[in-house]
Amino acid sequence: MFGANSILGIGRTGLNAAQAAISVTSENIANVDTDGYSRRTIRFEDAYNIDYSPGQVGTGVWAAEIQRHFDQYIENQYYNQATMRDRWETLYGSLQSAESLFNEASGYGISKSISNFFTSWSDLTQQPDEASSRSAVVESSKTLISTLHQADSDLTLMQQQADLSITKQVGEVNDLLKQIADLNTQIKVHDVANSNNANTLYDSRSTLVRKLSGYLDINYIDKGDGNLCITTKAGQTLVDNDQTFNLSYDAPQSTPALSANSTFNGNMYFSGSDNLEYTAEIMTAGDVSDGATAATYKLSVDGGKTWLTNEDGTTKVFNARPQGSAVDVGSINLWFGNSDDPATTPTTTLTAGDRFNIVPKRALYWNENTSTKENITPSTNSSGVDNSSRLVGGTLTALFNFKDDYIGSYREKLNAVAKTAIWETNRLHSQGSGTKPFSNMVGTYSVTDDTRALGSGSSGLIFGDKLTSGSSMMYVYNTSTGKLVSGAALDFDGTAGMPQFNFNPNINSLDDVAEAVNNTFGTYLNASVVNHQLTISAKDGYQFAMGTDTTGLYAALGLNTYFTGSDCADMGINDKVTSDTDYLAAGHVNGAGEMNKGDITTATAIAGLTSKNVAISTVRDGTVEQSLVKYYDGLVGTVGADTAQAKFNYSYKNTLASDLNDRQQATSGVNLDEEMTSLIKYQHAYTAAAKLITTADQMLQTLLSLKS
Repeated sequence: MFGANSILGIGRTGLNAAQAAISVTSENIANVDTDGYSRRTIRFEDAYNIDYSPGQVGTGVWAAEIQRHFDQYIENQYYNQATMRDRWETLYGSLQSAESLFNEASGYGISKSISNFFTSWSDLTQQPDEASSRSAVVESSKTLISTLHQADSDLTLMQQQADLSITKQVGEVNDLLKQIADLNTQIKVHDVANSNNANTLYDSRSTLVRKLSGYLDINYIDKGDGNLCITTKAGQTLVDNDQTFNLSYDAPQSTPALSANSTFNGNMYFSGSDNLEYTAEIMTAGDVSDGATAATYKLSVDGGKTWLTNEDGTTKVFNARPQGSAVDVGSINLWFGNSDDPATTPTTTLTAGDRFNIVPKRALYWNENTSTKENITPSTNSSGVDNSSRLVGGTLTALFNFKDDYIGSYREKLNAVAKTAIWETNRLHSQGSGTKPFSNMVGTYSVTDDTRALGSGSSGLIFGDKLTSGSSMMYVYNTSTGKLVSGAALDFDGTAGMPQFNFNPNINSLDDVAEAVNNTFGTYLNASVVNHQLTISAKDGYQFAMGTDTTGLYAALGLNTYFTGSDCADMGINDKVTSDTDYLAAGHVNGAGEMNKGDITTATAIAGLTSKNVAISTVRDGTVEQSLVKYYDGLVGTVGADTAQAKFNYSYKNTLASDLNDRQQATSGVNLDEEMTSLIKYQHAYTAAAKLITTADQMLQTLLSLKS
């Protein structure tokens, strides 16, 4: 056993082992710049031994396996940091674009436009009867409207671009999940522990998992034997061995979450769209109707942690109405219908505790199967805390945060600026007077039902929630003489034969307003409802003007108002004013019923809005008391702070992810100096093994020569 043949065999195994080592080292050198490639080395084993005297004799060396150098523990930590890095990097880049829209450094931004608008009213007080001063007010208003409209349009475009990116990335995620599942199958076929390691397949899978973690946050669970399970941080399974669970970016929808003892056979429906998700919870049991037996409910935009409130801080309560009397909330309408027909009123009752989840936007869902899916759309509350039951990392989270939480909030606040400017200006203007009275007037705001109480929340009146009980004055003049003929508050008839002099928003409808005008001034005026809007026309020989209105009725109906619309997109100027600036109200009707051209009461009050604290409301933040200029400046500050925070978070997470990547590269990366050293070592081993074979050959030749 100690002969030449034994040495020849040992040399042969040495040659094979060295050759394999040189091949692996060569592969490392060739792939030094290949992304996702992990360094590999040969694990050598002593070949089998033979018992012999004077002791066991070895038979050489074997190249047992090619090992892949990769630290999965560090890689898992890298996923956690890299997914947050990619989230904040994407968000930071997106917010920079938004920040540029609110740049006031040039002096031509929205803040300047707001200030110029109020300044023009202040200038009007100096020359209230000059056409040029009135025209200046109109021009400054057009600039303000144009600036707000353009900003909202740009923000909307950003949301649309984010929406397209989300659609694309959801498709890419689903493709990655399929590829990872396919690799799981291949690894199970080709990988034999401690013998045939499927290193290339493992590298390919790790590369795909890294890409996946860039889109969303993941948990990496290795079940062994090539079976990899990947879930979201919240626990939704994405890949399990060869099985995948796709994501979908679905249309707006609503789903019931009824209490255990509920018998309700309907659902809550909506129209319109919003960047928020709503949770409705039944407070008092009842049916779905227009009457007093209707169930009541409250609404939340943070999953039920807090509830929407009135301006006084109390919880806002809504009635369960059918489709014909849908309730207005934010930018959507809500109603109850049968499960299979939203237009049919349910016959069963709602139970306290019944919940309904309203998602009036496209949202991201995890699909467990064809009939079961879960909403995993990323969301944050008003304090910026992530909803841990949804996605919290990756570029998908960033895009949803940007589209819904950031841009959605900015647009809501910008629209609140527009809506408040419209209401506060109209509230004052509607009680004022220009340089001449009206012959006719058409309200610029409409209702959905002429017979429904204007303050019911389901009347369809945009500013219906602003109405209060009180009186509304009007004045009638003789056209020829200009003398006051009649001046009084509108007289509303009460129910059940009882007189009701004042307006009550919880009782009176648009039809009631028309009737009150006719009852009070029927000799001189004619009021009617046309296309759900109030129209007032003076009879021959008469004209009229509006007076003090403690109810907000004139402003809410768009009577003698300055602005039209209710947000940045539809904000405009009343055609009555733009066609004839004499109808621009700088003054008011005094106690004697007179309209004085030099009166500046209304113009002064509107100019004072530049510093006056007013109620500004959003669904997200409720109601605050602040001037319009300061509120908008606060929005600008918020955008800047959000961008700075995103930049900081990106820098912080990038540092952590880079450090972990460096640690992984220290294990799996190829070092050319080390590989060249190894190459020389294995080259010498190969030469030495060849020398063994040469030596064995010489020994055999010596033996053969002895025979001759």
